[in-house]
Amino acid sequence: MSKHHNSKQISKSYHSFTCKDFLPTTKEEMNALGWDQCDVILVSGDAYIDSPFIGVAMVGRMLQRMGYKVGMIGQPDIESDVDIKRLGEPKLYWGVSGGSVDSMVSNYTATKKFRNSDDYTPGGVNNKRPDRAVLVYCNLIRRFYKDTAPIVLGGIEASLRRVTHYDYWTNKLRKPILFDAKADALIYGMGEIALQELTEAIRDGQDFKDIRGVCYISKEAKEEYIQIPSHKECLENKERYIDLFDDFYDHNDPISARGLCEEVDGRYLIQNPPCDYLNEAEMDANSNLPFTRELHPYYAKQGKVKCLETIKFSIMTHHGCWGECNFCAIGVHQGRTIRTRSEDNILQEAKDFNEYKDYKGIISDVGGPTANMYGYECNKKLKLGTCDHQRCVDADHLCKSMKVDHSRNINLLRQVREVEGVRKAFVASGVRYDLINADKKHGYSYLKEMVRHHISGQMKVAPEHTQQNVLELMGKPGKEELVEFKKLYDKLNKEEGKNQFLTYYLIAAHPGCTDKDMHELKRFTTDELKMNPEQAQVFTPTPGTYSAVMYYTEMDPKTRKKIFVEKDPIKKEKQKQIVVAKDSFKSGFAS
Repeated sequence: MSKHHNSKQISKSYHSFTCKDFLPTTKEEMNALGWDQCDVILVSGDAYIDSPFIGVAMVGRMLQRMGYKVGMIGQPDIESDVDIKRLGEPKLYWGVSGGSVDSMVSNYTATKKFRNSDDYTPGGVNNKRPDRAVLVYCNLIRRFYKDTAPIVLGGIEASLRRVTHYDYWTNKLRKPILFDAKADALIYGMGEIALQELTEAIRDGQDFKDIRGVCYISKEAKEEYIQIPSHKECLENKERYIDLFDDFYDHNDPISARGLCEEVDGRYLIQNPPCDYLNEAEMDANSNLPFTRELHPYYAKQGKVKCLETIKFSIMTHHGCWGECNFCAIGVHQGRTIRTRSEDNILQEAKDFNEYKDYKGIISDVGGPTANMYGYECNKKLKLGTCDHQRCVDADHLCKSMKVDHSRNINLLRQVREVEGVRKAFVASGVRYDLINADKKHGYSYLKEMVRHHISGQMKVAPEHTQQNVLELMGKPGKEELVEFKKLYDKLNKEEGKNQFLTYYLIAAHPGCTDKDMHELKRFTTDELKMNPEQAQVFTPTPGTYSAVMYYTEMDPKTRKKIFVEKDPIKKEKQKQIVVAKDSFKSGFAS
């Protein structure tokens, strides 16, 4: 059923949303719906933002479509029972998420300074999301409900911490999160199909421990699964931790992955193989769910949430990314196979924006984790799953099996521009410039469309660095790709009579990066790119990434050879200042 046929999606320009348009957040809202009890209560580190870009909102709407009564508690007070008890207990289970961002990443900078702002908190002040939100919320539930329904973890914080993982904020390896959270199960990755199957199993009183995409704790090992290094082995030997992470990373594809089993203090973390990905029709169906794209009135009284400025009128075209940057966890959480929505479904969403009274004809983004991966995939991967120890794209090559083709994306963007009411449709998601270079048939046309119609004064690209030794550890393409792309970009801007420029995401203090590397990066940006970088970020080792493994072990995971890792916060900041310094590069600085 198309979204414009759904009663909750009609006449947005003629009325303000009421609580009945959302999932309930209070007992009064439940009563208005005639509910005595929720089947599932979702607890999140974000305020309740009813958007397809908010994972817990998507989960709630999916469960609602399946016929379940779903309640929502966003950012509960952790010092009392006021919030956690306001909906009562669920009939089936509690669903707990840390929110759209790992709570530690959300709360602290790369140098471990507390962040004062939070884009997912009303009013923007970072005073509602606790550190390690998943653990805190589970403890909150257990504190006030001694013998309650099962607790099921989900979301990126739980997903990326599902096995032994390096925790930057305590500088140690932590156990799989299920052991600290004392929850009953964990759904990892996007987990849409696992969500349905687990909910049905709990509803019917059946065992959920064979469901794909689920993790749980067992008293016994599962012998048919891969026995990954134990938590104790990882603590004692850093190379064993690399072994564990290799297995964790390689077994995320629904087609090729096997289950994993890890011993932790005499018990076992069991990770079943991942659940299947959604097909195009299922992707479309999720996009048709009755999202209001607003902050729930209960939370709106406390102020606006900044994230809505960018996500309210944005369109997600696909899930997944096979770029495999070593500092990024998207490939582990969303998967390395692209799943797309249909053009008709995307165009209908763009058309439906006209029903909102505050829509001004500006679409903030038409994209995904990497915007120009829409509409094509490797046929070998679709049949056999992701390759073992071979990447689609690496620091020095693009796999020959991956036939980059921007033609479908070009056609989509042209159609979006023709939708009634659209004045401008931006592509603000990340774009891989090396893929534009690689597409000899359509890359030029794609970039021409972008330059002419889909950027606003500047295009953001993410080389992250320019020194080959650092780029290889990052899993990023060489600087020659950037130079080639910049020439093409400048040429097209000149032809179009536009004065648009490139801005660059850069990373300081990544494993393997020295002060000398940063001076060379500064020289390159000054001499080759003809600009002084204004922004660079200090590297943050986040769970679920090879770069975090490098930071902890001080080894290259491929070769097991020792690498330099800057761990002094002051020296990390110094690396950043080298590249953002206003004064021109002087060759004598490097040593």
